[in-house]
Amino acid sequence: MTFPEWTKPGLYGALIGAVAATILGFTWGGWTTGSSARTMAQNLAAEEVTLAMVPVCLNNSASDPDRVEKLAVLQDLSGFSRRNAMMETGWATRPGTDRPDRTLATACLVGLELDGS
Repeated sequence: MTFPEWTKPGLYGALIGAVAATILGFTWGGWTTGSSARTMAQNLAAEEVTLAMVPVCLNNSASDPDRVEKLAVLQDLSGFSRRNAMMETGWATRPGTDRPDRTLATACLVGLELDGS
């Protein structure tokens, strides 16, 4: 069986075009693999749950009888020690869990606006 003359260049062009479209799609087109999309979705879900729990943390702080003393301690600290102190207050503990959540503690500190910002 004989093929027309243009078959070989046509197949090479199609192959090069497919490779180029794939490279452009993954670099500039926003294409992702299934595993990276799953990871991005899990990270987004975790961030949204944390943001949804910030009002619970703020309500816990508002209803705490020792709120003024704990806020004074938090105000004096900075950085990791402030976040650790927030975790020790118990305000950053998600309902149904026994341990405080580090990301919730950080988000709750932002919600408390201790620096006056």
